[in-house]
Formats: sequence, structure tokens, C-alpha cells
Amino acid sequence: MKAGFLEKLIERLGRIGPEDVQNYFLRLAQEKGFLETVFNAIQEGIIVTDSKRRITYLNDAACGVFGLEAGEAIGKRLDERIRGLDWESLTRSGGPVSHDMEIFYPQNRFINSYVVPLVMEQREPAVAGGGDSGGIVAGNHGRGRPRSSAFARATADKPIRATAEEVGHVMILRDITESRRTAQQTIESERLNALRLLAAGVAHEIGNPLNSLHIHLKLMERSVQKLHDGEKAELEQSIDVARSEVNRLDSIVTQFLKAIRPSRPQLRPENVNTIVEESVRFFAPELQDREIVVEQELRSDLPLLQLDRDQMKQAFYNVIKNSVEAMHRHGTLRIRTDLADTHVIVRFVDTGGGMSAENLSRVFEPYFTTKASGSGLGLLIVRRIVREHGGELSIESSQGEGLTLTIRLPFIDKRIRMLEAGEARDHRPEA
Repeated sequence: MKAGFLEKLIERLGRIGPEDVQNYFLRLAQEKGFLETVFNAIQEGIIVTDSKRRITYLNDAACGVFGLEAGEAIGKRLDERIRGLDWESLTRSGGPVSHDMEIFYPQNRFINSYVVPLVMEQREPAVAGGGDSGGIVAGNHGRGRPRSSAFARATADKPIRATAEEVGHVMILRDITESRRTAQQTIESERLNALRLLAAGVAHEIGNPLNSLHIHLKLMERSVQKLHDGEKAELEQSIDVARSEVNRLDSIVTQFLKAIRPSRPQLRPENVNTIVEESVRFFAPELQDREIVVEQELRSDLPLLQLDRDQMKQAFYNVIKNSVEAMHRHGTLRIRTDLADTHVIVRFVDTGGGMSAENLSRVFEPYFTTKASGSGLGLLIVRRIVREHGGELSIESSQGEGLTLTIRLPFIDKRIRMLEAGEARDHRPEA
């Protein structure tokens, strides 16, 4: 609103005739529309509540952040419209509060909220019968706020008593998703660098002794063959147990190294549908044993992709294995391939137990697993392989509602965007 408009209106209240009231109302409506246009153009979300937490105003950006409709939200309690919002902790201090939050609907993002109280300042003469004046002040309880000129003249010779009443709050929302993810990627990069240093030691300190154990177990097997049947059976059983444990350790070390060692994919033109079909056939016996149905909807006109066949098959193996183990028995795994503008999409949808929001945010942490015998490296391997192919991986899930894993693999390498004729600008100097 233009500077001084309300001050002038207040000053002239006693002299306004009935014919001027309509003009002032129209002027106020225009100013209100102007302010709403400005606030809706701001990228930060803005929500205003009254003293009973009811929403009195929110701009378009705030609606987008929380997936709200302005018409339905106005007049409703903020903490009822936004599940999980701890309004008490944001307003308990009585002053400005900054707090970060993670939002899962309508999009997963990180938001910084800045909540400041709205305070109605009341100034009135100490002598009974004097006039009063007031105004809404955000955050500072009216300290240092200049008085209106009309009020100043009316009370110039009288002592002033100031009171303040909290009438609501303003919440300002800023999207910090990119900065938060950049920080997480930096931490992840440092963590993987540390793990790679550890991998070199693991390969030497554990890999070599395991090879030695394999050799000595073979030598023991040959020696056992010379014993009597009664003694042979007992020792053979012990050797089998030892070999099984050695193989298990060898598998753990191999998975660990595959998960964190940088590897350059050997790219060749490949049909992604063929790799999907081969991966499913590999699990055919287990799928049949668990009575799990696999529904494949593979688009026939997909372009050939530049892929490392073995690495991509390993990624699909890990995804299918996770889905099969999550469903236990009598589940359905749907695998669909599709085509977008620049990517081929491979989507795996299972009917397993799903994953909580807390666990979903940790699925790519090394060694994090919800399975009793899991290594916590499977999805880390999948993401590494997909990223090394220039692709993207996303996971969507809710507790008890299954899980959807989507892999997007590029088939067009866009380095520039050609502008349409109407978008081009002529920068040639005038003749």
C-alpha cells in the first residue's frame, strides 16, 4: 500500500462524508489487489494466521509448498491443514523462530520456516476519556514504531500508556532443497572417499587370507579322503561349514568393493528390454518357489542405449532381489519400460511391505538395511551404476503399500538447446 495512505485516511475520518466512503473502499480494494499480486509473485511462501491459528491469508507459493487450495484453507487451523506441523514449538517463545522441516507431499523437499508474531500495538492517553490509536507490528512488539501524525497531535500534551496484544503470526517459507542436497552430496562424497581408502586395506588384509584359507581347505579335503568312513564324515562336515563361511566372507568383501570402487562402464549399444528379460529369467526358480508373479510391460520401440551390459544386469539383479525378498510369498512384481523425451524409463513396482518415510531417507547410506541378513550395499551399487551411465534413480514408498523404484537412462545427450526463430535476439549493431 502506498506510503501514508492509511495515515491520511485515519486523519480524515472525522471529515469524510457519505459520498466519499465508496471511493475510499474502492481505493482500499485496489491497494489490496495490488498487494496480493505482489505477494503471489514472491517465490517465498507466506502464511498469515490469527490468534486462534486460523489461516487468514496465504500466497500461491505457500499453496504450492504444502499442496493447499487457498479457498479451502482460509479460515481453517494451520496445524490441522498441515499434518505433522508442531505449531506449539514454533510459537512458544513469543518471538521470531527459524526452523527447518522436511515435506513429503506434494513433493519431497526441505523448507526453512521463519515464524514471527503479529502484535497489535495500542497507545492511549493515561487520562480517562482520551483517544487511542494502534497498529499491527510484526515481530518487535511495536518498539521504535513511529506514531501517526493525527495521534501525535491529539496526545501531545498527555502522557502515553502503551499496550500490546498478540493477534496472530506470519510464516515465511523458503525452499532450501538444493542447498540441503548439495551439502548431503558433499558429505556423501567425503564418506565414499574414506570408504575407498578403506577398500584398499580390506582387499589386502582380508582378501589374501581368504584365498589362503581356500587353498588349505582343499588340502584338508585331500587328506580327509585317506581316513576311515566314520572319521571322514565328521571332518567333511566341518570343512563344508568352514568353506561356507569363507565363501560368505568373500561375498561380503566382493560386494563392498563393487559398491565403492569407481569403475568405468564399457558402453555398447544395448536393448534394455533384453537385459530386463534376462534378469527376470535368472530369478525364475526362486520366483516360482515363492509363487511370485512377474508382469512385464516392455515397450517395443525403445531406442538402443549406450550401456555396460554386465553392470546394468547387476543393477537389475539387485532391484529384483530386493523386491522378491520384500514380498516373501504370493506377491506381484510389475516391470515396465517406457520412453520420455530424452530418457528410457525402467520402473519396478512390488507389492511388498513398503518402507517408512524415515527408512526411505536412509536407503542409500552404506550398510543401512531393514533385512536381518542384508548387507546394506545393494541399492548403493544400483545408484552408482545408474549414475555412471548418466542416469537417475528415484524411490517412492509408503509403509504397507509396496515400493516403486524408477531408473531413468538417457538416450539423447543434450548439450545445447536450439532456440525457435521467435526466441532469437538480433544483437547486430544498427547501421
